[in-house]
Amino acid sequence: ERQLVVSGGGSVQPGGSLTLSCTASGFSVVEVDIGWYRQALGTECELVSSIRNPVGVTDYAASVKVRFSIYQDQAKNTVYLQMSSLTTEVTAVYYCAANRGLVAPAGSCGSGGNVWGQGSQVTVSS
Repeated sequence: ERQLVVSGGGSVQPGGSLTLSCTASGFSVVEVDIGWYRQALGTECELVSSIRNPVGVTDYAASVKVRFSIYQDQAKNTVYLQMSSLTTEVTAVYYCAANRGLVAPAGSCGSGGNVWGQGSQVTVSS
């Protein structure tokens, strides 16, 4: 069974950092595209960053470029999202998803044809 498990969320003060982990089982992360999505209260699911394999091309939403970094560890079969210089605007539930070509979710994260991990809350507040 193909599964993704997300860990690393939590609460942090503005300016702080967090790293989210997305660990796969049942498939290898380096054989598929992996995306990090987020959904804030009352908003639609947003693709924050992705890594397209097997080449490993990365991409970022304009709002997080420079501050976020996506990378993968094949040995741990895990993809990470390193977030720094956090602002309150990034508060949301974060998800990872996998597919051979990510499919845009229809509104809510967790929908559509991707394999989804469970959401992890990231809260930035003072």
